[in-house]
Amino acid sequence: MQDGLHNNPNRTSQQPSAMPFHLETQADLDRALQALRSQDRRLDPIFEMVLQAAGPPALRRRAPGFAGLASTICGQQLSTFAAAAIWARMVEAYDELHHDHIRQARADKLRRLGLSVAKIKTLKFIAGEIAAGRLDLAALADAPADAAHAALTKLHGIGPWTADIYLLFCLGHGDAWPAGDLAIQEAVRIGLGLRARPTVKEMATLGEAWRPYRGAAAHLFWSYYKVVKASGFDPMPPEKKVRPAAPAKATTKARTAAKTRKPSSAATRKPAKFATSQKPRKGAARHGR
Repeated sequence: MQDGLHNNPNRTSQQPSAMPFHLETQADLDRALQALRSQDRRLDPIFEMVLQAAGPPALRRRAPGFAGLASTICGQQLSTFAAAAIWARMVEAYDELHHDHIRQARADKLRRLGLSVAKIKTLKFIAGEIAAGRLDLAALADAPADAAHAALTKLHGIGPWTADIYLLFCLGHGDAWPAGDLAIQEAVRIGLGLRARPTVKEMATLGEAWRPYRGAAAHLFWSYYKVVKASGFDPMPPEKKVRPAAPAKATTKARTAAKTRKPSSAATRKPAKFATSQKPRKGAARHGR
């Protein structure tokens, strides 16, 4: 396994909290970041670079409940700008979005707002589960991160990334760990000096060293990603770069032969003259067909 993917040998014996803590305020995040730094001193250079370039990582929060989950679903596999445009149309169409709005809405109306068929199916399913009392999103805030993650990913259309983003941003879960987020993966690769971007499985292993502050670690690596990208950092490892081969130098013998070589008869032959009124042969394909 790559260097840095093993559990941190310098990690303290601290175990995950029985009760999850929440990142409700900037002060909560600042305290969690201080605890994270004390727990894993490998992160010192990352902290220093972020603090010098951008200041302390800022808390990122979204609305909880169905509206927050719907916003996260709208952002699945879309660019930030496209997701924001769709969500703006949703908010304009439904003031204070409620699960009953989506449950009762016609699919063609939701399509006009920019939602795909798959996202409409997911949103309607979740709205129905909430209306039937089978899903309590607020209760997930008090469940351990892994249990809350498992409960969300059992729902139709909710993948690991959506579950982790909802837990972290909407519920403020302090130990949520978006292992599948590409920006965090790349930031971890650069910050820990890994040879390649870690996989989701490897990210899960890395995250064990940062329990129960994995949510704070996510905020740190998002900030670090912005810093290194803004400074023009080349994300490709040196050993992965392919340098163009230098053109081969001609030998003295080859250069002499090229100078004395006589032009071929084909090269000195006069170009043939073609009649401009030549008709296409029978059966030949016509231009543009």
